[in-house]
Amino acid sequence: MSVFTIEVLLAIAGMVLLLAEAFFPKLPLKTFGIAAIGSAIAAFLLFLSSSKETASLPGFVAAWHQLDSLAIFYKGFALVTTILVVWLLLICAPYLKRFSVDGKLGEMLALPLIVCAGMMWMASAKDLVTVFVSLELVTVSFYVLVACTRKSVISLEAGVKYLILGALSTGILVFGIAWIYGATGSLSFEGIAKACADGTSNKTALLFATAFLLAGMGFKVAMAPFQMWVPDVYQGASIPVTTFLSVGSKAAGFIVLTRLINALTASGSMIRNEVILMLVALGAVTILVGSLPAIYQTSVKRMLAYSSISHAGFLVLALACRDSVRFDLSAGGVVAFYLATYLPMTVLGFLGLAIMRLQGRGEELQDFTGLAKRSPLLATMLTIAFASLAGLPLTGGFLGKMFVFVGMVDQGWWIAIACAVVGAAAGFYYYFRIILAMFSPLQADEASGPLNWTLSARVLSIALGLLILMLGVYPRPLQKLLAPAPVAATHQVAPTR
Repeated sequence: MSVFTIEVLLAIAGMVLLLAEAFFPKLPLKTFGIAAIGSAIAAFLLFLSSSKETASLPGFVAAWHQLDSLAIFYKGFALVTTILVVWLLLICAPYLKRFSVDGKLGEMLALPLIVCAGMMWMASAKDLVTVFVSLELVTVSFYVLVACTRKSVISLEAGVKYLILGALSTGILVFGIAWIYGATGSLSFEGIAKACADGTSNKTALLFATAFLLAGMGFKVAMAPFQMWVPDVYQGASIPVTTFLSVGSKAAGFIVLTRLINALTASGSMIRNEVILMLVALGAVTILVGSLPAIYQTSVKRMLAYSSISHAGFLVLALACRDSVRFDLSAGGVVAFYLATYLPMTVLGFLGLAIMRLQGRGEELQDFTGLAKRSPLLATMLTIAFASLAGLPLTGGFLGKMFVFVGMVDQGWWIAIACAVVGAAAGFYYYFRIILAMFSPLQADEASGPLNWTLSARVLSIALGLLILMLGVYPRPLQKLLAPAPVAATHQVAPTR
């Protein structure tokens, strides 16, 4: 079975679940949950056993899809993220029902499967048309997911803001795609790379198109100055959807950015230096506008939203390090490594928030006070997650940031390094505020009973915590997985659109 067939079947499974809720409204939520998570796990197992060669793709898509090492990695990443998000949705179902219409959550369980298929198609896209279609499939589904808990005012507000700004970014992206086609005569990444290198295209038009493409994609990955939607949307959306946005959507955006930047900065490109300079400036600013406001947040969920912006800045800087090949990783490999370490610590952090909500606690910093006494295991796992997000040595988060810093030192970008140091230092401050609160004594009038959380949640939290530590101590397997250069494994040249 080809990878493309698995992706189509996954999208069909999502649509079947959507229709099942409409035609069989009395089906229990547990049935939808088992079907959704079973479909995602089955797709992942089939993906592991499927052929990873381009020749296995159906003929009608082979010209538009590639199965190089980065594509395979991001497809697996999307599947793992979807499995975790669907499982988190089932964990959060008791309190999510209170904010949904008639207690129905079937669409929240079905849409992640469709989103996953879209993210997997984005990972293999060889041209901007395929990117756009896949990206809109993902984005439109997220519009619904963000506003799905319709009885919550802040959820509806988040959905409206995300819809309006998302539509604006889509228009900007389409405008950039039109300009890049006018400047290069091609929409394929290979054709764009050739046009940038042959010297026949207009340099001003290329730079103008690049600016609009970066602006359109900047919204998707929360890159400054297009990050304004993140705090409100993250805070208003449900915890599982926020997790999906923070990890899955960001990864999908960065695989597209990786392909695009590889094309624009290919060997001999006339705009290579200008594109790199844009990335360095945007990455440094993104770190600052994410880290500094996070210092003043009292809502942990909102703090994680600003933190997500800061991490996007580090990822943009990693993309800018074109000439630094360290640790057997290219710039795209460093981005993939960073995201791989970002996944377990972010999911673990939001899992802790979900457990707190299920216990009737809020998302404010004060709600974490004394958590170590109420649940030593949860406090320990959250400490590992937040320490890794801050970049503490011997955790996966430290290595991700270290790779970015080494790349910047190789390039001599001292101003960007200074901004990154400020962002990292701020991260230690606001993340360790949460850790300090967890290990602070409870006040006399506060409840001190133990937290009740399921065995599956305990097992998953321990697994994620151990994975974070393993990636920090022994990252070599992940480095080997990402070491091959992102060269498309194809024998067919994509036709020009």
